[in-house]
Amino acid sequence: MAKQTFADLEARAKAPIPTVDKPTIKVGLSTCGMAAGAEPVFNALNATVKSGGLDWKIARTGCAGMCSMEPLVEVALPGQTAVMYGEVTPEFAGQIVDAIAAGKPLPANGRVPSIAELACIAGEPVAEGEAKQYRIVMRNCGVIDPEEIDEYLDRGGYQALAKALSHMTPEDIIDELKTAGLRGRGGAGFPVWMKWLLTRESPGDEHFIVCNADEGDPGAYMDRSVLEGDPHAVLEGMIIGGYVIGARNGIFYIRAEYPLAIQRIEKAIRQAKAAGLLGANILGTDFTFNVEIRLGAGAFVCGEETALIASVEGKRGTPSPRPPYPSVKGLWGQPTMINNVESLANLAQIIQRGGEWFSGIGLGNSKGTKVFAVTGKVKHAGLVEIPMGVTLRQVVEGICGGSATSSPIKAVQTGGPSGGLIPARELDTPITYEHLQKLGSYMGSGGMIVMDETDDLVELSKFYLNFCVDESCGKCAPCRIGGTQMLRLLDKIADGRGTQEDVATIRRLAHAMDRASLCGLGQGAPNPILSALRYFEPEFRDRLVSGKN
Repeated sequence: MAKQTFADLEARAKAPIPTVDKPTIKVGLSTCGMAAGAEPVFNALNATVKSGGLDWKIARTGCAGMCSMEPLVEVALPGQTAVMYGEVTPEFAGQIVDAIAAGKPLPANGRVPSIAELACIAGEPVAEGEAKQYRIVMRNCGVIDPEEIDEYLDRGGYQALAKALSHMTPEDIIDELKTAGLRGRGGAGFPVWMKWLLTRESPGDEHFIVCNADEGDPGAYMDRSVLEGDPHAVLEGMIIGGYVIGARNGIFYIRAEYPLAIQRIEKAIRQAKAAGLLGANILGTDFTFNVEIRLGAGAFVCGEETALIASVEGKRGTPSPRPPYPSVKGLWGQPTMINNVESLANLAQIIQRGGEWFSGIGLGNSKGTKVFAVTGKVKHAGLVEIPMGVTLRQVVEGICGGSATSSPIKAVQTGGPSGGLIPARELDTPITYEHLQKLGSYMGSGGMIVMDETDDLVELSKFYLNFCVDESCGKCAPCRIGGTQMLRLLDKIADGRGTQEDVATIRRLAHAMDRASLCGLGQGAPNPILSALRYFEPEFRDRLVSGKN
């Protein structure tokens, strides 16, 4: 691609989004789709169309969110509404091709709701109380080919970068973020504008920006899917962030277990450089910014900022005491701004549409939308992006269809290993940072696991604590020793050898870990147990008497 100019991007902004001018079949080729068999479907479609000499387009897309229905195939014919099919096999794909080639109606069986039916897209109004998604972060996921920069540009890509460089100062952008009320989507919920301002104002020889893509919560895969489905959106957010804080270099820190995400980010970086949107003198300005990728080995603790920085520097990934915070002294001792994938993916839309637009979505101090990976005992597991303030019930029973078994829902776990168990009676709670904290849980990075009445919450508590014990870096005693001792007591209780004093000791250990652990892993490790005791203590008491079921 030729290097883009401000005039080129302005012309694209005025042009309508290209419409389908020939039969176009899109196949969801993200990790979830490929695991379900999407590659044979894609290959079969390609082979059939080529052998028939048909002038059609067979394209790849990212994750549309309907992971339980993969492989997903969308068929768009000129002048017609696109149709989505779920659980497509190569044989069924052949039937679709035959129907189109013969001018017959498309098959009725296998149809599933399209993205347009499931979700409003950024800029559309949100119907209050409606159990429908609203896509800002995922606006292009399942829509564009993530490996084609032109498709991102056709849908407004890099318009925010052009606006930032031509019409806004770094201070203007920070003010816009402050108006928007965007909070960090990695779990802590720290105001993004404040982190950007602190990093910008911190003196240093060099400033850095890091995208934290070290997604480690069990059952969570939001960041992976965004990187796979819309890599340029995250890259554009990174470049804007670099401009704001005065950085010349940025780093994607991605866990090595995400090979497809890595591949697509690498390709996005090459494409952006070729288009003059990354590298030296971006869009002909004096702003220069480069990006590189560093791979993480999959240590959960490296999701914590200071451990991540140590890993990037080639050291063992262990946390460091704060202050100083990374915004003051981070990567190689220089001011460093760390944002997660979802936070950065919001940036372009906020710059384009304005902070007031974003702050008009959500509830209270929880603005905008949140992406959740809903898994467990639900009919329609997958990714959902909802406005903050939608209730847990609207997500679990409305969007995701409720229990997938004959047993009613018992609890929902949010926040990953540091989150909490929320009983079914609290499902009408709005999803905000504050409401979830009141229930003893957290927003976290966006994992949401649904359990039914057959699930054993004592064993589930053991699972999460065992995960945290395994992933502890061992640097501080409260986490290293406290977690191990708590797990020993839980084993006693689960085996029917525990006493009421053991339960009291668990609570004391939890308090000590929360107060004295060096990082969020140790501080949050007791939360699933404490919330289980808060809402389901009879299950623990029964074990004190009867042992294993």
